[in-house]
Amino acid sequence: MFSTIKAGAINGIHSYLMQVEVDVSNGLPAFNMVGLPSTEVREAQERVKVALKNSGIKIPASRITINFSPADVRKEGVSVDLPVAIGILCSLGEIDESRLKDTLIIGQLGLDGEVKGIKGVLPIVKTAIDNGCKACILPKDNEKEGAVLGSSIKVIGVSSLAECITYLSSKDSEKDCLIPPTVVNVDELFQKESDRSDVDFADINGQSALKRAMEVAAAGFHHILMVGPPGSGKSMIAKRLPTILPPLSKEESLEVSTIYSVAGLLPAGKALITERPFQSPHHSITTSALAGGGRVPQPGVISLAHRGVLFLDEIAEFSRTTLDLLRQPLEDQEVHISRAGGNFTYPASFMLVGAMNPCPCGYYPDRGRCKCSQKDIAHYLSHISGPILDRIDICIEAPKIDFAELSTGSSANEKSSTIRERVIRARDIQKERFKGTNVRFNSDMSPIDIVRYCKLGFKEQRMLEKLYRQLGLSARSYHRIIKLARTIADLEGSDQIKDVHIAEAACYKMADQKYWS
Repeated sequence: MFSTIKAGAINGIHSYLMQVEVDVSNGLPAFNMVGLPSTEVREAQERVKVALKNSGIKIPASRITINFSPADVRKEGVSVDLPVAIGILCSLGEIDESRLKDTLIIGQLGLDGEVKGIKGVLPIVKTAIDNGCKACILPKDNEKEGAVLGSSIKVIGVSSLAECITYLSSKDSEKDCLIPPTVVNVDELFQKESDRSDVDFADINGQSALKRAMEVAAAGFHHILMVGPPGSGKSMIAKRLPTILPPLSKEESLEVSTIYSVAGLLPAGKALITERPFQSPHHSITTSALAGGGRVPQPGVISLAHRGVLFLDEIAEFSRTTLDLLRQPLEDQEVHISRAGGNFTYPASFMLVGAMNPCPCGYYPDRGRCKCSQKDIAHYLSHISGPILDRIDICIEAPKIDFAELSTGSSANEKSSTIRERVIRARDIQKERFKGTNVRFNSDMSPIDIVRYCKLGFKEQRMLEKLYRQLGLSARSYHRIIKLARTIADLEGSDQIKDVHIAEAACYKMADQKYWS
């Protein structure tokens, strides 16, 4: 007999539906798979046979042929185990196939018949909804992940093959009693406040200029580089940046959760990622781990930081090749990976936060402590190329903290919640300004957008012209100062960019000029 089961698989960050066609016929015993199955898909035949046996199902000696359609797309992953097993049972007449017409089935099988969790459930279920599926049977570990997309599809989580068979063999009136559909209240997930009591800007004494720069960066989604000696609080401030960023919207949460789902990093039993990602890779990271890749391409660290923060501590210790790989993602907010199996695009809209020492020993320009030669310093700083520096809006020094500031209690320091309120107000202004366009933040503005949204008075224009000539700015740096000034004006609630806003914005390029000019 012949049967067809709807299943799903991942291709990059996207998913597609496939038909698992099963034919069980008389002939010499065989188990064949066609339709461009990968090695792990081919291995499903052994997992399925043993899982069926250990679930009390005896398969008669027969010729079993499995076809994965569409046949011109290579099938990767282990999500086809469960649909193959159910397809065989349908072909043997153990399960009524007509009752699975609008049902998607995905899951990995253990040899004991356990249905194990898989990667990419969120995008697969979304594709199932888009293609008119009414129900989805998936691993118990992934049931909440599959149910976050609302009531448009019934999500059934099963823990074993035997449980799945019992469910599919029961009457329709009994099914919801056997395994109630999984329901997730998404609004409730976002109402829960994150516990950040141990991480707050109020913990930081001194460094008021650095904290202000972080606020500006957060308000306009600007990239920032901090340069200073060891122990000046660079890492401490960077790790508190997420506490002043606006909370993830539902749409952003789905984007981030989809990436983590495909990467297999969504915690078991967790429905969504509701906090902004914070990724801090070690400086020895490989280019493929940073950008993504592998034989079967997986999202890299820069995609895992999507809608969040990518913190590169000791950024000058990263290889120049690794850092230059960030050029295109910083500009396009996505990363492209080419492999023999096709071209893959992953989202990569992140805030880059870099922290570094000004020299190998860390104490330049304090010649009382710094013993580095000018050649050593120049070589060290050259790890940050001009094109990367050009893409960083804010470059600020993090000076050694004065004892008077260090010994002062933190009670007078501004809390993250207070700073976040100002950041959210500035973001709301940008949201209203760019309504109906593809621009989200001030940092995203093109030169044409700058002309449209950043009107300058005569005094401000003359000031910018003077800065451009004196600092030898590139066109990109010139535009970035205007974007920064626009963000500073938004934080102040000013419709017009004023000279004080431009002056502050220009200060955020001074460290760049000091160390790399």
